[in-house]
Formats: sequence, C-alpha cells, structure tokens
Amino acid sequence: MIGFDDFLKVDIRVGVITRAEPYPEARKPAIKLWVDFGDELGEKKSSAQITKHYTPEALIGRQVMAVVNFPPRQIGKVMSEVLVLGVPDEEGEVVLLRPDQDVPVGGRLF
Repeated sequence: MIGFDDFLKVDIRVGVITRAEPYPEARKPAIKLWVDFGDELGEKKSSAQITKHYTPEALIGRQVMAVVNFPPRQIGKVMSEVLVLGVPDEEGEVVLLRPDQDVPVGGRLF
C-alpha cells in the first residue's frame, strides 16, 4: 500500500491530442501521439497501442489523461515523453481515460 504523499509524486495531467499518426514500425499496432499540455509543459510525444478503438483522425482534439513526470522512454523509433492512460475493455483492448467534461489543458489530477 502507498501513502497519499507517494500518490502525489505521480503528475497526471489533462492534455489535448494535436496530432496522431499510424505507427506501422511498432511491434504491436500503435498510434504516435502529440499531446498539448498547455503553456507550462508544452507539447509532448507518446505512442499508444490503441488501434482497436481509435483511428488517428478521430483522436485529434480529444482530451486525455497522462503521466507527465516519468523519464522519457524509447518505444521503437519513438521517444515517448508521457504515458497516456487507459484501461482495458473486456477483450483487453485499451480505452483511453479522459475527463467527462472539457477542462483546462494542463490541469492536474488530484
């Protein structure tokens, strides 16, 4: 079990997807994402295995939740700067987490 102070170390913010492209070079089907977190953090890049429920075109303008304070991680040819959050559906396919209303970009989960 972790304490509340440990939870607060994880910086989860809302961003808006500004660009999305297929990532055919990935080992598993994925989409490259560019997510804007506002003036404080700017735009960050990520890769997500979300092709079952999403197309790159449908993701543009969508708000998502992401961990923004993990170190960058190389995912194939993409340097992932944030971890976009999702949960598996009944078939194990990722469904993105997002606010149920539009909120200010860069807002922190607490």
